[in-house]
Amino acid sequence: MQNPRLAARYAKSLLDLSVERNCLEDTLADMYLLDKICNMSRDFVNMLRSPVITGDKKTAITTQILAGKTQELTMAFFKLLIAKGREVSLPEIATAFIAQYNQAKNITTVKLTSAAPMGEQLQAEIVSKVQTFIKGNTIALKTEVDPELIGGFVIEVGDNLYDASVKKKLQDIRATVVDYSYVSKM
Repeated sequence: MQNPRLAARYAKSLLDLSVERNCLEDTLADMYLLDKICNMSRDFVNMLRSPVITGDKKTAITTQILAGKTQELTMAFFKLLIAKGREVSLPEIATAFIAQYNQAKNITTVKLTSAAPMGEQLQAEIVSKVQTFIKGNTIALKTEVDPELIGGFVIEVGDNLYDASVKKKLQDIRATVVDYSYVSKM
């Protein structure tokens, strides 16, 4: 069950504690690792959400997976969440932490989806173009390849979407042809 307010509160608490203990960057790396694990392993997320698996077992599994890969503060935070029965929200907390960190550091995430992998130079040109619209923020570029776009690219910045893909152009042409039927009217 997703609860964005709960996730935001726990993420804020961890962010504040990380700043206080001067380990914010390490905690961010741990949250990226947790986010990656949750996105790659459906079994891990299902284990966290399972009411059948006990908290002790969840703690043991989480510790075994993340031991040596995360700092002590983050592991203690994970154990606390599991002890409080809030482990269901761990994936959302990781996402909320990353979003709050980006907001605090004025970092805007730009998602660039292209039909084929783009070179570094082209990516830099796109980032510089986007930078003219987003003044004062640093841009973090996330790239993705989607062959279904056929050609071109799609840029997502927050709630804004710029679709310059061949797939979109073909859909627009199809809609135009369907709207202007060439059937004679009697």
